[in-house]
Amino acid sequence: MRDGDYSRRREEGRANTSHSEGRSSRTRSQGRGSSRLGERSHRGSSSSRTSRSSREAGSSRSARDARGARGTRDERSPRGAASSQSTLSSIIGTVGTVGGSIGRAVGGAAERINASHTAERVNSNRPFVLLLIFAAIAAVFFLRLGYLQVIESAHYSAMAEEARTISFTTTPHRGTIYDRNGTVLAKSVDATTIYANPAEVTDAAAEAQAIANVLGGDASTYRELLSKESTTFVYVKRQADVDAAAEVKKLALDGVYFIADTRREYPCGQIGGQIIGYCNVDGEGITGLELQYNDILSGTPGSYTAERGENGLPIPGGVKEETPAVDGQDIMISIDIELQEYVENRVAEAAENMTAAGGSSVVMDAGTGEIYAIASLPYMDPSDMTSAKSSSDQVKPITQAFEPGSVFKTVSATTILEEGAMTPDDTLFCPAVIEADGYKVSDAHERSDQTFSFRQILDQSSNVGISLSVQKMTDGFTKLYEHIQKYNLCEKTGVDYPGEASGTLQPLENWATITGWNVSFGQGVAVTPLQLVRFYGALANDGVEVTPHFLVSKPQTGEVPTYDTEDVIENKAAIPTITDMLKTVVTDGTGKNAQIDGYSVAGKTSTAEIAEGGVYRQGVYNLCFEGFLPDSSSQLVCFVGLNEVPSQGNVSNVFKDIMAFAIDRYKIQPE
Repeated sequence: MRDGDYSRRREEGRANTSHSEGRSSRTRSQGRGSSRLGERSHRGSSSSRTSRSSREAGSSRSARDARGARGTRDERSPRGAASSQSTLSSIIGTVGTVGGSIGRAVGGAAERINASHTAERVNSNRPFVLLLIFAAIAAVFFLRLGYLQVIESAHYSAMAEEARTISFTTTPHRGTIYDRNGTVLAKSVDATTIYANPAEVTDAAAEAQAIANVLGGDASTYRELLSKESTTFVYVKRQADVDAAAEVKKLALDGVYFIADTRREYPCGQIGGQIIGYCNVDGEGITGLELQYNDILSGTPGSYTAERGENGLPIPGGVKEETPAVDGQDIMISIDIELQEYVENRVAEAAENMTAAGGSSVVMDAGTGEIYAIASLPYMDPSDMTSAKSSSDQVKPITQAFEPGSVFKTVSATTILEEGAMTPDDTLFCPAVIEADGYKVSDAHERSDQTFSFRQILDQSSNVGISLSVQKMTDGFTKLYEHIQKYNLCEKTGVDYPGEASGTLQPLENWATITGWNVSFGQGVAVTPLQLVRFYGALANDGVEVTPHFLVSKPQTGEVPTYDTEDVIENKAAIPTITDMLKTVVTDGTGKNAQIDGYSVAGKTSTAEIAEGGVYRQGVYNLCFEGFLPDSSSQLVCFVGLNEVPSQGNVSNVFKDIMAFAIDRYKIQPE
C-alpha cells in the first residue's frame, strides 16, 4: 500500500467518524454471533471425532467377531473350512473398506463444519451425514445376512435336517431253537414297536386314553410318556402285537409312529424253559441257551436313517441311509421236549409227595454226551418272567454242587477194583461203629457188628464197610484222591450252559483219617449232579467220559460240532465188575424200587445228610438215585434227586418211571 493512499484513507476515516462507529457496533455484534457459531462448530467437530473412533472400534470388533465365527464354523464343518475362510476374508475386507470410508467421510464432514461459520453451511451438510449413517446400517445388515447365508448356512441346515430326521437300529430276526426232533422251543415273530415325538403331540390326555383303549394299561402312564419335555423320542409300547398296533395306527394320532420289530416267543412255556432261557426286550439272551448262543442266534443289527415329513413318512428324495440287519442262525439242541415234560412232571410230583424243598433230574446219553432232559425245581416260564420264582432260571444240576452221599460209593468201589485191592466176594469185618480223630462213623441204619462181602458193602450201602475197604489199598487215601482227580469229579464238565459250578475237595495234605473215611461215602466232597452223570456214563461207555452238551447242529449251515472225550478208567476189567455190583444193588439191595421188568438196571441209592455251617442238620436229607440200563440198546444215564426231605427214603421209583418212559419212547431193547 502506498503512503498517499494510506494518508487519504486516514483522512477519510476521520471525516466519517460517526459512520464508522455505527459500523463498528454492528461488526462487534456480528462477531459475538460468529463466536457462538464457532463454539457450536467445535463441539460438532469433537462429536464427529468421537463418532469416527466408535465406528473404527466397531469395525475392529466386527472383524474379530467374523474371525471368531470362522473358528466356530471350522469346528462344526471341517470340510467347509477352506471355502469358508476365503469367503470370510472377502467379507472382512469389505467391512474394513466400508468402515474406513464411513470414518473418513464423517471426519471430513466434521472438518468442513468446523471450517464453516455459517448456519446455512451446517444445514447443507446434514443430509450427507444422515446418508452415511444409513449406509453404515445397511452395510451391517448385509454383512450379517452374508454371515448367516455363507458362514452359518451349513450349521443351520444341519440343525433343520436333524429336526426332521429319525434314526434307529433295526433288529435282526433272531434264530429259532429246535429240540432234537424239530419241535420249536423258541422263535421270533413279527411285532410292532410304537413310539412318539412328544413335541408333535397336540392333546396328550386324549391320545393317551385312545391308546389305552386299544393296548390296555393305564392311560396316565401313556400320558406321562406323551408329555415328556426336552425329547423327541419315547417308546409307547415295545414289541406290541401287530394287529393291536394296526388298530392304534388307524387312530392317526399326532406324533405317534410305528417301527416293524420282532418279539421272542416260547411255544412250550414252562417245559424246558430254564434250559432255553429268555431274552430281554432288546432281543439279547439273558439266561440259558439264549445267553450261551446269543452270538449265533442274534445276528447283526442294522440301522435306518430318513428325513420325514409332517405325516411321519419318509420324504421322497430326502436323506435316507439303511444298513440291513443280518438275521441270526437257528440251532438244534439235544433236548427231547416230550421226555423233558415227563421228567419235569414226575420230579414235581415226587417233591410234593415227599414234602421236599426241591428236586432235579438229568437224562444223558453216555455215548454221545447229548442231554435229553434236565430239570430242577422251581421251573421257569420264559414267556412270563414277571411270575418267575427266585433261582428258577438256574438248571441246578449244572450250577450247584452238593455233598452226594452214598452214590459216591461207586467212585470208591471203582477205585478199589481198578487197584485190584478187593474182589466182589472178598469179605471184611465191619463193626457197628468205627472212630478216628475224635469222630465216629456208623451206617445209616442201626445194626450190630457184621462181616460183609465187598458186594454186600455196596448193595447195603455200608459207610463203615466202604471206609475200611478204601484202607485195603496201599496208600488207600492217596489212591482215592488221585482217582477222584482222574475221573474229573469236582471239575467242570465243559457243558455248553452258562454258570457251571465246579466241585470241592480238600487238598490231600489236609486229609486226616476221618477225612478219607467221609470222602469214601460222599461226605466232605461236593460235586454237581452232572459231574456224577458223566462219571456213571463212563461205566456205561467202556470207561470213556464224554462232554455233556446241548448243541447238536446248526441246521442252516449243516454244521455239527464235535466234543472232547477222555478215557478215564484204565483198568477195563473193573468196568463189568462194578456194573455187576450195581445191578445187585437193584436186585438185592437198597435200590429194589428201580427194577424194570425185562431189563437189567445198574444203580446206586443215596440218603445224604446236609451240611450247614460246619455241622450236619438233623432230620432232613438229600435223596438221590443214579443208574443206567447196562444190558440194552441204550446208553442213557439218569440221575434223580430230591432236596431237604424231612425223612429217610429213596427215589429209585422215580428213576424207574423216567427210564420206563424212555424205553417206550425210544424203543430200547434188552440184550
